[in-house]
Amino acid sequence: MPIASLRQVEKSYGVRRVLAGVNLTLMTGERVGLVGNNGSGKTTLARILAGLDAPDAGEVVLRRDASIAYLEQEPRLPPGLTALEAVLTGLGQWSAARARYDAATAALERATGSAAVDALVAEQAAAAAEIERCGGWSRAAEAESYLARLGVRDPSAPTERLSGGERRRVALAALLARRPDLAVLDEPTNHLDVAAIEWLERHLAEDYSGAVLLITHDRYILDRVCTRTFEVDRGTVYAYEGGFGAYLEAKAERMAHAQRTEANRQNFLRRELEWLRRQPKARTTKQTARVNRAEAELAKSGPPRDRRVELSLEAARSGKTILELRGVTLELGRVLVRDFTLALNQGERIGVVGPNGSGKTTLLRSIVGQLPPTAGEVVRGKHTAVAYLDQNRSGLDDDRSVYDNIAERRRGLDLGGGHPLDIARYLERFLFDPTAYAQKVGSLSGGERARVALAVLLSGASNLVLLDEPTNDLDVATLGAVEEMLLDFAGAAIIVTHDRWFLDRVATSILAFEGDGKVVRHHGNYSDYLERLAETEAAAEPQPTARPAHAPAKAGAPVARRGLSHAEKRELDGILGKIEAAEGEVQELEAKLGDPSVYGGGGDKVADLVRKLEAARQRAAALVARWEELEQRSADAGA
Repeated sequence: MPIASLRQVEKSYGVRRVLAGVNLTLMTGERVGLVGNNGSGKTTLARILAGLDAPDAGEVVLRRDASIAYLEQEPRLPPGLTALEAVLTGLGQWSAARARYDAATAALERATGSAAVDALVAEQAAAAAEIERCGGWSRAAEAESYLARLGVRDPSAPTERLSGGERRRVALAALLARRPDLAVLDEPTNHLDVAAIEWLERHLAEDYSGAVLLITHDRYILDRVCTRTFEVDRGTVYAYEGGFGAYLEAKAERMAHAQRTEANRQNFLRRELEWLRRQPKARTTKQTARVNRAEAELAKSGPPRDRRVELSLEAARSGKTILELRGVTLELGRVLVRDFTLALNQGERIGVVGPNGSGKTTLLRSIVGQLPPTAGEVVRGKHTAVAYLDQNRSGLDDDRSVYDNIAERRRGLDLGGGHPLDIARYLERFLFDPTAYAQKVGSLSGGERARVALAVLLSGASNLVLLDEPTNDLDVATLGAVEEMLLDFAGAAIIVTHDRWFLDRVATSILAFEGDGKVVRHHGNYSDYLERLAETEAAAEPQPTARPAHAPAKAGAPVARRGLSHAEKRELDGILGKIEAAEGEVQELEAKLGDPSVYGGGGDKVADLVRKLEAARQRAAALVARWEELEQRSADAGA
């Protein structure tokens, strides 16, 4: 059954036509990936579907009573709330019923007189019934679980104090907790570590009941979660069956067909032009029609060619040493890296993985000299030239134009061999049109800003490249260009990224932050690292200490699951008994509150029973949620 449809939808911004007569349909419960170059109109289409923007023409048709939620790239959270309260506030009727229940419970503690107590107990019972109707008492525990899974460590933190990445994680948790019929997710993996991305991938593919429209550069999620893929290209939306791999194959066939059609048209034109040049003396009606047909074909333009970012990285001359870390320890309030040693050679590309806040960015900052190590030594070679792209793209001046940020008031760049390149020509390589040259960098979209940062990074020679989350805000085509550039680079590179596809293509070894300052180097790409991790866990029981985040091994392969430790197996064996006991306590307390004689003893006794009942319900809900988690992990590990 369709949940949402666009019919002949058009949208323009000034003279730029973003969507041109778009028709598409999303079915109930399906997962659809939305891909396209930066600026192609993906976010515009998503906002129109979510009802946040109106089309210039056409219509949006929604299933009656369908609920739609949209995850913005820059979400706004209500002020004055904690992270958990912000998630619970989005639960609508459940939150209102819970507020009524809490108010009645608080009033019972102060109530005197049987009539007032009776009225409050009735209000409390009605609110409790509404809570059950809206999903039950476990919704609060579920919301807290979502926050934990997505890396929000302190659910009591005020929203005003959260970083941009934390706000996005809270907003994503709030959307998942709402369970809308259609979830429109715009770059949900930005600011998530690999463990959180892996969980989100599993949740969307296996547990989420609603439909999902997913805009992301994470090609593993697109390939494993999505059953259809929409591509936005020059105002048109093309639909493909399957995930990212199937989309690539189908698009290649579509483009090949377009090229064959154009070749046939060109052959026809050559034949007709040859005939026209003979200039026959007599023109029959049939000949006139032939002339008109040739002229019509001449007036047509061929299929547009895809513009691609052209990236190249000039390697500076290297000495014997590029980079050495000798017994490096890094502390920022706690130990992030302890006694770590590394030697980096030409041609090596190291991917860095680990939970958010584990110290990955701190390590890069120490390498470039922004943060001296607490102990040990960072040694850069005499001829080492570092190119550093940080997460915030802080090397850009937001108040200056695109042109000035690149040119630094110079007319040309020397990109090797003593051959200067005009700045305008250089910007064309990064898909900037002349109309964008004077635009201030502060007004650019995330993808455009990322391309400017790449242009600055690549404007000089280097032999050591440090990239901190380079994939954020880049479209898939540009990511491919970055990957090809690094594969061709003669120097060395260290890349912090959560993009598993990127690491599988580029990395020659992995640095895994495993917690408590432990950093381990594993040779091979990300899939090799994951396979060895699985072998190690199979050979020995996993410890309940911090472990490295990990992700799926091969494209199309099942996601590796973490099994249960010995203690967790014992916990699983005994948890059903605990659930039965907790539910028995709930039933006993409910029976006591249903006894009319209880209310003759005054409000204090009733209020105490109500508090005990609420605590028992929460214990039971938490035990059930824990049992479901352990049971699922046990089943996954044995699959």
